[in-house]
Amino acid sequence: MSKSRYVVTITRQFGSMGRPIAKKIAEKLGVEYYDRDLVDKAAEKLNLPVSTVKAEEETAKKKKSNPFRYMEYPMGGGTTATQEKIFEAQKNIIQFLAEKDTCVIVGRCSDFVLSEMENAVHIYIYASNEARLKHCMEDLGMEEGEARRMIVSVDEAREAYHMNFAGYKPDDKRFKDIMIDSSFLGVEGTADYLVQAIRQKFDLG
Repeated sequence: MSKSRYVVTITRQFGSMGRPIAKKIAEKLGVEYYDRDLVDKAAEKLNLPVSTVKAEEETAKKKKSNPFRYMEYPMGGGTTATQEKIFEAQKNIIQFLAEKDTCVIVGRCSDFVLSEMENAVHIYIYASNEARLKHCMEDLGMEEGEARRMIVSVDEAREAYHMNFAGYKPDDKRFKDIMIDSSFLGVEGTADYLVQAIRQKFDLG
């Protein structure tokens, strides 16, 4: 990777506003942004229909009105062997995208996949339970009971996914360059703070 190219990975707690913050970071830096479209790319690479890769996600959407239920299934459905193939495909795609151009990548163990990359910064975004609950209810339109359950179940799912494929939890500070509470500065302020840190890290002026 040339010195002018860099990658930002974002790992986050559910309800911490990590995804909108990541999008704003990409917008402010003028770089590519990748998130759940990595699932589609992996499906295409494996010649699998997206419905196979995201079977559990789609089932959850049909059973419940909550559109965020898919987050409880980070790898979708299928057998363990299929999930291993999906992860391998996603890993290859992440590596390809990172070598191709500067970008921001959310989740999918991208911090682990790109852990050996010199020009990379790994960020973990979290928030207090109170702030996360407020966001889920006010911004995502969840009932309080569902919001509380989702905060626990999605965090557990992401931890299990990360432990299975990376060997450590997503909030393990040994593998993060920056860990930040998004409720301290809010979405815009957190994005601005992180953009400034990224610019300084890579001498972007």
